Amino acid sequence: MAAIRRLFGSFRSSRGKNSESESRPTIQWVVAGLGNPGEDYSRSRHNTGFMTIDRIAKAKGVELGRRRFKGVTAETTLAGKPALLVKPQTFYNLSGACVSDLLGYFKIAPQQLIVLHDELDLEAGRIRIKQGGGDAGNRGVRSIAESLGTTDFIRVRIGIGRPPGFTVEMEPGRQPKTEENKDYLLRPMTAAERKALAPIIERAAGAVEAIAEHGLEAAMNRYNQRG
Repeated sequence: MAAIRRLFGSFRSSRGKNSESESRPTIQWVVAGLGNPGEDYSRSRHNTGFMTIDRIAKAKGVELGRRRFKGVTAETTLAGKPALLVKPQTFYNLSGACVSDLLGYFKIAPQQLIVLHDELDLEAGRIRIKQGGGDAGNRGVRSIAESLGTTDFIRVRIGIGRPPGFTVEMEPGRQPKTEENKDYLLRPMTAAERKALAPIIERAAGAVEAIAEHGLEAAMNRYNQRG
């Protein structure tokens, strides 16, 4: 009797594992947009990554509604391949907690991760695609790199430029002192500023599709140019 119970117990356990495996979709791309959750931040420059994810979701006819691994997600396709869109809800500087858990669950290599984020050091209206390299002080990117243990993921850097009147003051014996950017990043944009940002968000969304469809190098050659 004990042997029969063990046999059926083993069968149920195996069936449970197979069911879990079959129910887990085969995701080939994860696209993470960086930003801060909440209405207070929804129209800020620091949420440009969130805005781009929303633009992709709208174009694909999907809705980011499922909450898992400290993020809101939607399943879609990129160049015909299964993909997951995600907006981490951990706040910008802790984005790695969400992203690394998703990659682990779906068994996605870092090279198949595309991170969308705002970039102060890039002229407003431009984007640059890159893989690896330093974080240039972007704490959200740093969080992801530290959580994954590698910088070997793809980034779509969306230029927002420095605030008007930005200056660098040199102090004897000290590092350069820069103007505080926090207000520029986090304050709500005006209607005119949001309108000016819209074309670059559209372009960043197109870059994500191009990476999946044509490969990283071809996408870089196309989108890292001015215009």
